[in-house]
Amino acid sequence: MVLIDGKATAAAIKQEIAARVAEIVGAGGKRPHLAAVLVGHDGGSETYVKNKVLACEACGFESTLIRYEDDVTEEELLACVARLNADDAVDGFIVQLPLPRHISEQRVIEAIDYRKDVDGFHPVNVGRMAIGLPCYISATPLGILELLRRYKVETSGKRCVVLGRSNIVGKPMASLMMQKQYGDATVTVLHSRSRDLKEECRRADILIAAIGRPGFVTAAMVKPGAVVIDVGTTRVPDATRKSGYRLSGDVDFDAVKDIAAAITPVPGGVGPMTICMLMLNTLAAGEKKFYS
Repeated sequence: MVLIDGKATAAAIKQEIAARVAEIVGAGGKRPHLAAVLVGHDGGSETYVKNKVLACEACGFESTLIRYEDDVTEEELLACVARLNADDAVDGFIVQLPLPRHISEQRVIEAIDYRKDVDGFHPVNVGRMAIGLPCYISATPLGILELLRRYKVETSGKRCVVLGRSNIVGKPMASLMMQKQYGDATVTVLHSRSRDLKEECRRADILIAAIGRPGFVTAAMVKPGAVVIDVGTTRVPDATRKSGYRLSGDVDFDAVKDIAAAITPVPGGVGPMTICMLMLNTLAAGEKKFYS
């Protein structure tokens, strides 16, 4: 069994990004600048944004954090987005999700200039991704593709099962895995209403679990020799931990690791790659790689 180490891979990629930034700055170019907008004090979001700021430092980027309380109005947040859209010093920015219930996440996403949408959530980027045009690809699917590539996992012609149909992971992952330039695989998407789910999972050469249910994928659902990518990161109560919780993936790791040919751990698998791919998108934004 091969352990697909996302933490080590992400560290290597950040070093590559930092080297490229040093070249750009050394040639008199502009240092890439990522801004993040954080609303409220959700623990998960706080940690995630903190890690993004640290990643920016490691990559040699400039970073700006803009904070609002939970009671910020939608109009105030949209005004902030408009300012960032117009700020030539900012190459890319994100609005950390989830947002408070009184704010329309979709309206905020659509207000972001797609040329600065390094999260890859704007409909323009989603549409361009779906038809194979250059764009910012959402970070988690992009990170999975990069792990598969760097670990030399053969995907062309393989049977890939994506467990989950979210807009952030499941749908784009399925689209990318079926595209010739990325996965070139035969793709099946499974979700909560799928029939024969266990049997369908067992047919997969590559199983990507992104359903958000801790330990959902058992050994009985995995074909011997399959590659298993676990996207799940659910906080599960754990009295033995100082934090009071531990992160659990969608896969029963201990039961599946002896069956799979390769598997990502949680934590330390897909998670670090997600932030790393945001850095890669920011570098692309700084270099105007996709949009002028």
